[in-house]
Amino acid sequence: MDRRLTLYILIGMVLGVIVGQVLYTQVDGAVVKDQVVPWLKLLSDIFLNLIKMLVAPLVLSTIVVGIAHMGDSSALGRIGFRAITWFILASLISIGLGLVMVNLFQPGVGAPIPDAAAATAAVGEIKELKATEFILSIFPKNAIEALATNNILQILVFSLFAGVALSAIGEKGAALVRGADALAEMMLQVTGYVMRYAPIAVFAAIAKVVAVSGLAILETYLELLFEFYLSLILLWVILLTVGAIFLRERIWTLIKYIRQPLMIAFSTASSEAALPKMFEQLDRFGVPRRISGFILPLGYSFNLDGSMMYMSFATIFIAQAYGIDLSISTQVMILLTLMISSKGIAAVPRASLVVITGTLAMFGLPVEGVAIILAIDQFLDMGRTATNVVGNAVATSVITKWEGMLEVEEPEFVEHPHARAHTAADGRAGLDLDPSNFEDKR
Repeated sequence: MDRRLTLYILIGMVLGVIVGQVLYTQVDGAVVKDQVVPWLKLLSDIFLNLIKMLVAPLVLSTIVVGIAHMGDSSALGRIGFRAITWFILASLISIGLGLVMVNLFQPGVGAPIPDAAAATAAVGEIKELKATEFILSIFPKNAIEALATNNILQILVFSLFAGVALSAIGEKGAALVRGADALAEMMLQVTGYVMRYAPIAVFAAIAKVVAVSGLAILETYLELLFEFYLSLILLWVILLTVGAIFLRERIWTLIKYIRQPLMIAFSTASSEAALPKMFEQLDRFGVPRRISGFILPLGYSFNLDGSMMYMSFATIFIAQAYGIDLSISTQVMILLTLMISSKGIAAVPRASLVVITGTLAMFGLPVEGVAIILAIDQFLDMGRTATNVVGNAVATSVITKWEGMLEVEEPEFVEHPHARAHTAADGRAGLDLDPSNFEDKR
């Protein structure tokens, strides 16, 4: 279904360009504006409303379930602490680099986005929050109000308290945990239904943009793609250089071993598809399964370096495209919000769009920009998914070396028959290491 959806989105994009260009060149401008464009806008706005509908229950259910399922805190221990520390630093590097690069390149400035003036007027001047005001705004005074207004940071705080409390009360809270788990599964299913509407939304969004602005918007897309991938390459260099400090010459061996899961992730834009091969290759590289079985799934929820950079680019790009001037302090607050809120719903396909939508709404920015980004999201997704794989491979290997547990690598062509034995042995330690249980991590 995912590959067909990608094909349908591409078809919708092409048809949108064709229909939009026909309207732009052959139909009177007033007619386009007054009769055709509003209907195209309606089709894309329906998708935006559906995306916004997902935010609150998705964040609440996935965070509560994730924390509650951690269970015994001793499963984290020293390795967990080091892993979380690495993940936080890597996320800060990724999102900080994204902020620098998007401000350096400014891909959205001058982009021919329709209704930019109207959006800017509607948004008005972005309020500058003091640090104390921003911190206070994180903590909800009413959990129901936070859910109703899609305030994702406040939902996150409430979900953290709820998840920790359910984990603490154990069996008494089992029914609520199962309910939250069922809600998370339901929202995953609903997300799949909503994404089936994406090709129509892409068609409408592209047709509307091209009908009003012409084919100039395609230059903006190409510029965004080029600058985003250039930034990802720079991030790869940083991650691998830091990895080389710990692994020394074995960093080259790691690169050789992960090339297969890397290509799987890039070609399918799916972390889930690459995960089984990643386990196998890290086994061969010398990472014990009891380490990779803990750090990899944790990293696939908390160490999404490519997704961090993508959300930096997409959010600031939308603000730039609509001519909204954001101070550096406001951008930092937005990106910290993205970094924190994205941790909860990493297992949801195309979760980045949901997080971006919620953050745009929280800061009063035009959520209509998500429809524009959606048109090339698949191409951006391929790069960010591959980057997530690189980041987690480096993190797992470095932490293993840090613990003094990195073993001698095996030849890549040798079959690895004891991988399942590792899984079974480590499973007795209380960790769920079955790769089939790990969802798509974007």
